[in-house]
Amino acid sequence: MLTRLVLPCLLLLAAATPALAQVNDFTDGKDNSKIHASGFVCPDIMGHFERDAAGEQDVDTGADFCAYSSLDGVYGTVVFVPLTGPYDPKSALSREFEETEGTGGKMIAEKTVTVAPTSDAPLSVYTRTYQTAALESLHYRIEYTGTAMKNWAVETTIEYADPRDTDVAQSFFDAIYAKARKEIGTK
Repeated sequence: MLTRLVLPCLLLLAAATPALAQVNDFTDGKDNSKIHASGFVCPDIMGHFERDAAGEQDVDTGADFCAYSSLDGVYGTVVFVPLTGPYDPKSALSREFEETEGTGGKMIAEKTVTVAPTSDAPLSVYTRTYQTAALESLHYRIEYTGTAMKNWAVETTIEYADPRDTDVAQSFFDAIYAKARKEIGTK
């Protein structure tokens, strides 16, 4: 008798648990795009880049991501983190900095850049770049970026070889923050 009661309850619990554990802040959009809860649309193809994945990055912070790659070996990830207070990119990205430094990465640049400086609402984006390796004339780099847009932090990680891929890496940065300004907004 107990087995007849316990088994259906366990099956019901097992069926309900994945639904509770899975948080999906993306909906399917036109042309295989993924629309994030922030309003940002992660297209299947964006310039030189093809989307490899989209999903939840960190259950604790509620962060989600879209990952992209290009044929020439540039990798870019955009992360959306819901904000409950002020955003400090250095603190928010500190775990990534520590991992990169722990594997031998050397910080080579840190600055704040202004995106669309001539517009009515220029956007300041924090950037930090590491060199992770060098091979002949190529310098392998990881650039971390972040800024707050409305109640979201928009962060990127871009991996590329300098000087070969610098223009392609810059195009990813430009495309992400132009789309974020348009689709999430700054105010």
